[in-house]
Amino acid sequence: MSTWGQLNLQEGMSTIMELMNYFHDYMMTFIVLILSFVTYMFAFVIISPRLDKYTVDSHILETVWTVIPMLILLFMAFPSLYLLYLMEDVSNPSLMVKVVGHQWYWEYQYSNSWFNYSFDSYMVYEKSDSPLYHALDVDNRLVLPTNANILFLITSADVLHSWAIPTLGIKADAVPGRLNYLSTMTPYSGVYYGQCSEICGSNHSFMPIVLEFVPMSNYLDYVSNLSVSE
Repeated sequence: MSTWGQLNLQEGMSTIMELMNYFHDYMMTFIVLILSFVTYMFAFVIISPRLDKYTVDSHILETVWTVIPMLILLFMAFPSLYLLYLMEDVSNPSLMVKVVGHQWYWEYQYSNSWFNYSFDSYMVYEKSDSPLYHALDVDNRLVLPTNANILFLITSADVLHSWAIPTLGIKADAVPGRLNYLSTMTPYSGVYYGQCSEICGSNHSFMPIVLEFVPMSNYLDYVSNLSVSE
């Protein structure tokens, strides 16, 4: 999760977020090189006394400054398109979870042929002696297994919401009457925090998202306990 004074992106805890971090560094390399070159040329034009001010045209120069930007754009476009394709790939999900936004809480539904269960998730108001993160923890966390391709179906029961977990690199709008989808997979156990990212009313800031990823064996025990409690 983010910390005070953090300037870089959050550490990627899913395959997609790790690739997004790599792509960010890759793009920043191009941007810094282009900015340095343009700054150098700008200073050279202003300072150099040997500039030929009477050159009307140069076919070689025009070809160079057309071809080189095209090549740079191609080197930027292919990794971007590949990453977008991976973000949209939802084939062969191991688990499907439906997410419904409400004013102002989240409803989760495990929807599978072997297990169906739904619950609401409200923000926990911390007490003076509580170790919980302020305005980020909930009473019922969404428990999911690691190393599993998880498909999320996201919608809303009232107004626009947005379901986002920055450290996993996932974000989708919750639109009334429409299903949006995204998928994620992480090999790392842990608790991941997010918040509604679409202004949805007076309590918009008080509907956090908490995902807890556990090993598959622990997840099966959790599912078994839910089935018994039902």
